[in-house]
Amino acid sequence: MAAVRAFQERRGIRTDGVCGDQTWSALVEAGYRLGDRPLYLAHPMQRGDDVAELQRRLGSLGFDGGRVDGILGPRTERALADFQRNAGLVSDAVCGPATIAALERLGSSCDAPHSVATVREREEHRRGSRSLSGRRIAVGETGGLDALARSIAGVLTSAGGTAVVLQHPDSYEQAGGANAAGAAAYLGVALATDGAGRCSTAYYRSPSGWESPEGRRLAELVQAALTPVLGGTSTVRGMAVPVLRETVMPAVVVELAPAALVVERSAELAQALTAAVRLWVEGAPEE
Repeated sequence: MAAVRAFQERRGIRTDGVCGDQTWSALVEAGYRLGDRPLYLAHPMQRGDDVAELQRRLGSLGFDGGRVDGILGPRTERALADFQRNAGLVSDAVCGPATIAALERLGSSCDAPHSVATVREREEHRRGSRSLSGRRIAVGETGGLDALARSIAGVLTSAGGTAVVLQHPDSYEQAGGANAAGAAAYLGVALATDGAGRCSTAYYRSPSGWESPEGRRLAELVQAALTPVLGGTSTVRGMAVPVLRETVMPAVVVELAPAALVVERSAELAQALTAAVRLWVEGAPEE
């Protein structure tokens, strides 16, 4: 169990010591290294650490393969084809031996500290409206916090925004709903399950270390707003749980505790969380 928990911690997934579906999938993905298999757009999409490494290298070279999420989707396919074209290779969007050799020849150029995906996320936020008006925010809950989710949506709407409430126990469905809605951000709320009475806010961070800059900024604002309402110990952490990995917009998941206080102060929480979202919308992204 200790080994499973250590692996889960490294991968940024739920640390429960149980090798369930999520952990098994993470184990399979962790077994792939770049070059182990041809990489291309497939259905279902290929997933693994080899895909994440390809995305990291492409992004460091200025080819926008999207977030380093280890999922080979259309954006990664386009970036791969662009790289091949610029490298004088057959632009077939298949990462095989010739493409890997070209990446290897570039050596340290693939290790630039900043990814084009980081720049794009900040620029997309910078170009957006500086007010809640016209901004669609997805508010998700997987069970037990229906009233809070609807209260948050009501306050967001009153503040001029547009709220989409997503209620489904499956994180993949939550992410799919937020993506389909074209949300500018995803705010998930859940009751903390660790029993320690802690509140935490998670944003997307890949096992390889890439993180969503706007997701982190939103998470920090959310956590700062929560502390005066619920008190106690609070943390901000990067994770790779499905709803954060699968969403295409900045996303955070807030775990709230203790349950009795969450229910008692749901109106205050809705106000505080809306204030945090407003600050995120209005504030300029960090350079």
